[in-house]
Amino acid sequence: MTVLSREISLEESRYLSNITIDPNSLEIKESSAALTTPLPLTTSVVTTPSSTATPTPPRLCGPIELEYCNKLPYNVTSYPNKLGHRSIKEVRDDVITFRELVDAECYRLAYEFVCQLLQPSCIAQLPGEAEDRMVLPCRSFCREFHAGCGSRVPARLKDNLDCRHFPEFNGPGSCNSKPGCVKELQARGLSARVCDGVVDCRDLSDETSCNYCPDNHVHCGAGKVCISVEKRCDGTNDCPDGSDEKGCLTIAPSLSSVVNMSPATPHHSQYYTEGYVVFNEKGQFGKVCTENLNATVPEPNREATLSTIATSLCSILSYENVNFVRIQEDKEDEVQYVHMEDPSAAEITFVRAPCPKKEVLYIGCSNLECGAQSLRGNAGIQGLGKMAAHGDWPWHAALFKDGVHVCDATLVSAEWLLTTASCFQGQPKAQWVARLGTIRLAGSSPWHQERSVIGMVKSPVEGSTVVMVKLEQPVTMSDFVHPVCLPVEGSDLSHCNTLGWARNREQLQRVQIKLSSMQRCENISIPTVNSICTEPAYLTDDCNEEELAGSPMLCLLSDNKTWTLVGISNWRIACSRPGTERPRLYDKITSNIDWIRKTMSAMS
Repeated sequence: MTVLSREISLEESRYLSNITIDPNSLEIKESSAALTTPLPLTTSVVTTPSSTATPTPPRLCGPIELEYCNKLPYNVTSYPNKLGHRSIKEVRDDVITFRELVDAECYRLAYEFVCQLLQPSCIAQLPGEAEDRMVLPCRSFCREFHAGCGSRVPARLKDNLDCRHFPEFNGPGSCNSKPGCVKELQARGLSARVCDGVVDCRDLSDETSCNYCPDNHVHCGAGKVCISVEKRCDGTNDCPDGSDEKGCLTIAPSLSSVVNMSPATPHHSQYYTEGYVVFNEKGQFGKVCTENLNATVPEPNREATLSTIATSLCSILSYENVNFVRIQEDKEDEVQYVHMEDPSAAEITFVRAPCPKKEVLYIGCSNLECGAQSLRGNAGIQGLGKMAAHGDWPWHAALFKDGVHVCDATLVSAEWLLTTASCFQGQPKAQWVARLGTIRLAGSSPWHQERSVIGMVKSPVEGSTVVMVKLEQPVTMSDFVHPVCLPVEGSDLSHCNTLGWARNREQLQRVQIKLSSMQRCENISIPTVNSICTEPAYLTDDCNEEELAGSPMLCLLSDNKTWTLVGISNWRIACSRPGTERPRLYDKITSNIDWIRKTMSAMS
C-alpha cells in the first residue's frame, strides 16, 4: 500500500501521470484469479483534468526564421508544423535529417517540398474562423516526392509523410502545388503551351508572364487578354468571354475571401451557399449596407423587398432557392459600403455611402442548378467550339488508375460520378483519382480539382453497365466544376454531343452525334433494352479524336441552355478509317434514375 501511494503521488509517475487520485480512496482486495487470466484490451478510466493543463494556443502566422528555407515564395509560417515541431528551435534541432533528403538528390523539387513541411505557408484567419490556417503541399506534390525519396524517409517520419493525409487540390488556397510549372512544360516539350491563351498552370504563370499581359494586370482566364483591375465591373466587356462583367455582385463568407483570392481572375473559383452580399465596382470591393431601408422602403414592404433581392441574386449565382435573407452586423474592418438607391426598382442602382451601424445584407441560397454552363450564360450551343475551353463542360471528369488516365466519368452531384463498369473490369486493387475542371491532361489550372475514389456501386438494372463512383470528399462547386442534370423520360432533346480527347489526349473536345437505328450498332456490340445507338452527325476525314470508356452522351433540353446526361459509353472508341465513321453505343441513364437517386440519398 505504501509503495502504491508513493507511485501515484509522484509528479513524474511512470504509469499514472496526468491522473489525479485521492490515496485515501484506495482499496486493496485479494484476487484468487490465475495470473494467466487474459486482461481486457480496453479499460474505461475516469480522470480529473489537471488544473495546471495549458490550453493549446490558437495557430498564429509569424515570420519564417529558418535560414535554410529562405528561398520559399512566401514569408510567413506557423506552428506546430506537419511534422509536429512546435517552435523554430525544434525545427533547427531536426533540420539535418531533412537536409540529408535534399542532398541525396532523389527528387528535383525535394528542397521545395521539405521546406514546405518545415515552414508551411500560413493564411490569416477569416471572420468566423478560430485561428490562422496552415497550408500544406498538395497530395500530388507529396506523391511525386515519395516516388523519388520515399525509400530514404526515416521510419519515425513515415506516418507524418503519408500522402493520404495531405490535401487534394481544391482551388486557390487549398494546398501548395509544386513550383516551376513553366519550366516543367518546357522540359516536357510543351513550350507551345506557354502564352497560347489557354491556362496550363495553377498560378497562371504560363499566361501572365507573356508580352500581352503587363504587370499588375488580371488575366481573363480565356484568350490572350489581360485587363487592368479598374476594368473589372466597369460596365464594358473587355474579356473575350465577358467574364470581367460577371460576378460583380456575389455572396461570400467575408470580403477578404474574395479580395485575397490568388491567383486573381474574374471567375467564380468557388460558389458559396451563404454569405454577405459583396459588390465589385471597377476593381473595388465592398458590402451592401441596409441602413437606408427605413427611409426608402415602407415597413410593411421591407421583408418582401429583401426576399425579391435575394431571389434575384441566388438566381444569378445559379441557385434555385433562397434559404434565408437577413440583416446582420458586419464584423470586418476597413470595408467600403454601398446603399441600394431604390431597393424596389426593377434594376437596383448602388451608390457608395457610409454605414455607421455596419448593418449589411446576408443571404443563403440552395439547390444549385444542374446542367448549366455558367461561363457561357444562356448561349447553349451558340458559339460552342469543337475544342473545349475552360468551363465549357464543367461536369466532365477524367479517372486515373495509379496515375494513368484510363476512363472518363460525369459529375451528377458533389460526391458522385457516373461511369461504366468496364472501366474497373480486371483491375486489381488500385488507387483511383478523379480530376475535374480540366481540359488538358498534361496541364493544370487554378480551377481543376482532384478527389480520391473510395467506392463504386454497380447498377442493379438488367443489361446496364452503369456504375456510380463515390468521391472521398465533395467537390467545390464553381464555374468550372458543376453537375450535369439527370434525364427525365420523354424530354425534348436536341444537339447531342459526346466528349473525347484529341490525339495524344492533348485536349478535351466534343463530337456531335445523332440517334441511329439499333441495326447500325449490332455489328460492334450486343445491344440490350438499355442501349442507345448513335452515329456522328457529320462525317470527318481526320483521326484526331479518341473517346474513352465512360464518355457521356449529352443533349440540350428544350430551354436551349440546360444539358442532361442521356447515356454513358461502355467501351473505348478509337478513330476509324476515313469516311467509315463507327456508330457509338451508350447505356441509357433513364432506366437507372430511381437507383441513382436512392443510392445518393442512402449514402450521402
